[in-house]
Amino acid sequence: MGILLGSIADDYTGASDLANTLTKAGLRTIQTIGVPREDLPTSDVDAVVVSLKSRAIDPAEAVLKARQGDRWLRAHGAKHVLFKVCSTFDSTDAGNIGPVMDALRFDAGNETVVVTPAFPEAGRTVYSGNLFVGDVPLNESPLKDHPLNPMRDANLVRVLSRQSHSKVGLVHFATVAQGVEAIRSRLERFTREGVGAAIVDAVQEKDLEPIALAALDAKLSVGASGLGLGLARVLAPPNVQTRPRLTVFDKPVGGPAVCLAGSCSRVTLAQIAEAETRMPVLRLSAEKLIQSATEAERAIAWAVTNLESHSVLISTGVTPADLEVLQFRYGATASGKAIEEGLATIAESLARQGVRRMIVAGGETSGAIVDRLMIKGFFVGEEIASGVPILRSMGAPFPDLAMALKSGNFGGLDFFERALGKVV
Repeated sequence: MGILLGSIADDYTGASDLANTLTKAGLRTIQTIGVPREDLPTSDVDAVVVSLKSRAIDPAEAVLKARQGDRWLRAHGAKHVLFKVCSTFDSTDAGNIGPVMDALRFDAGNETVVVTPAFPEAGRTVYSGNLFVGDVPLNESPLKDHPLNPMRDANLVRVLSRQSHSKVGLVHFATVAQGVEAIRSRLERFTREGVGAAIVDAVQEKDLEPIALAALDAKLSVGASGLGLGLARVLAPPNVQTRPRLTVFDKPVGGPAVCLAGSCSRVTLAQIAEAETRMPVLRLSAEKLIQSATEAERAIAWAVTNLESHSVLISTGVTPADLEVLQFRYGATASGKAIEEGLATIAESLARQGVRRMIVAGGETSGAIVDRLMIKGFFVGEEIASGVPILRSMGAPFPDLAMALKSGNFGGLDFFERALGKVV
């Protein structure tokens, strides 16, 4: 029997968020880093999330990687693939959501694709095609200011139309409220009219299952973890509550732990400030990380000294205003890459010195660190905070790393302390 659900995620923390959601819903899930090898065992697995670091790369490269992942998933039995994107639909007018969706839709037979980043549990809803964060449109929320993909328009029909060759329609909440058959009828009409993608409203958690049932009539859907939750609920086997789960850790990993924060989100900055009252915290100079390797070397030396008696946190300490200055001086791509690679250098050095417990904050930072550590995938365990599970590495030079990868805006004020208590 093949896997029940395949997914391609456009960043690593978003992939962990989805893998966590699928696991909680009862699907035995593994998260791979990049397209997995052909002989990856999947006999005891219900869902595979293929993690790509493709949200902010050249669209042509993102399409190539996504198509490779799609081919692997379908070769291993996935009849439906979810292209997992951020719940704030992070993308520029050049993509990469639109170009990847267009390519995967073409490969699937040019069906009308359900698209929704709604995840009511996390405060993301879609109404009249507009994406809301809590009670405000996305473009009026603090989450509009992503450093690489700022979102200045909440209307997803407009956003997707600017970056896709497909005609984009809207399934309004009034239709969704009537249930799955009404949604199906609207999608069938779109197909006859040549509409390739349909933004689907969702304002309550109960909306997700009928949307998922309609989405499964096609081979592809596009959405955040909310759509993943709906898909998992309708695909989960009847005996889901009594089946044995995948084993993540037989015993604690133990030893010192390090937290590495590259996110400049307001949530993460507040979490770092709270952590300073509880553990040693080193705030690096982001500019020095860009200029030379000495700042990373300083952090490594500081961590080795302090890890003898404490878990530690190392942060770039960059605010959104600081980042704007750095991007002006050094360029957005160059400055971001230098900061990420500096933190990855720190992580690699500490792993070589025996650190096996790591908490990472920031999507791009997580991607850089996971790539540097040459991790091939993760077993997915218990949830730490909404969207953030405990992970056990697979296929890495540093075996059985216990990790958590968090998007910048995830977690409560005490996230780092809570994560350290779980990733043991």
